[in-house]
Amino acid sequence: MRVAVLSDVHGNVPALDAVLADMAGQSFDAIVCLGDHVSGPVDPSGAAERIMALGAICIAGNHDRWTVDTTLKRAGRIDRFSRSRLSAEQLDWLASLAPTATLGNDMFLCHGTPSDDETPWLDNFYDGRTTVLPSEEAVAREAEGIVQEVILCGHTHIARTLRLSDGRLLANPGSVGMQLVRGTPDAHYAVIEKRRAGWQTALIGVPYDTEVAARMAEDNGFAGWGAAIRHGWAGPEALS
Repeated sequence: MRVAVLSDVHGNVPALDAVLADMAGQSFDAIVCLGDHVSGPVDPSGAAERIMALGAICIAGNHDRWTVDTTLKRAGRIDRFSRSRLSAEQLDWLASLAPTATLGNDMFLCHGTPSDDETPWLDNFYDGRTTVLPSEEAVAREAEGIVQEVILCGHTHIARTLRLSDGRLLANPGSVGMQLVRGTPDAHYAVIEKRRAGWQTALIGVPYDTEVAARMAEDNGFAGWGAAIRHGWAGPEALS
């Protein structure tokens, strides 16, 4: 089995198009998308259109919830903007997404952790340019009761894999559309493949024209997003 794993597109169509072009020369048994699909200042509707056409297994992230219901406490200006750009059909699709899913008997999909789409899992959120790594005990606690060999999550925008002591593989593909702190502006996704020796992960960064995406964000009134998209060094505080 060979699976393409996308997460955190955040409405960045030029980044998504670069990833889809990279995937086009490959063969996959499935595509999965781990949430936060549209909430961003580049092209929310275009992102929804492309993701809906993939035939992928998609789940909801926290920003998807906030875009569907902008009265929720944590919903912000970016979610209200994104909602205003979506068609009724796209909003219905977003509202229909479940918080978790499985792919056969092999993979479990969530956005943050299995129980909470706002909680980071494999990495804690940034403190400046520092990311605190949780202990194996803390990571394993969230995986209790999950029987699948591969567990996928997103939310932190940090591409990373780890294995628990029992052999289960946990992977975060990073973000397709919004890079922060780490200094890589490339669009990120992952390929997970079951080979003779077991599950193998490739974390892939795809270059794209970040200037086009940054200018679209700025033209829509989100200057901080433009700076982050161009260079991938900004912290989340820049995205107001």
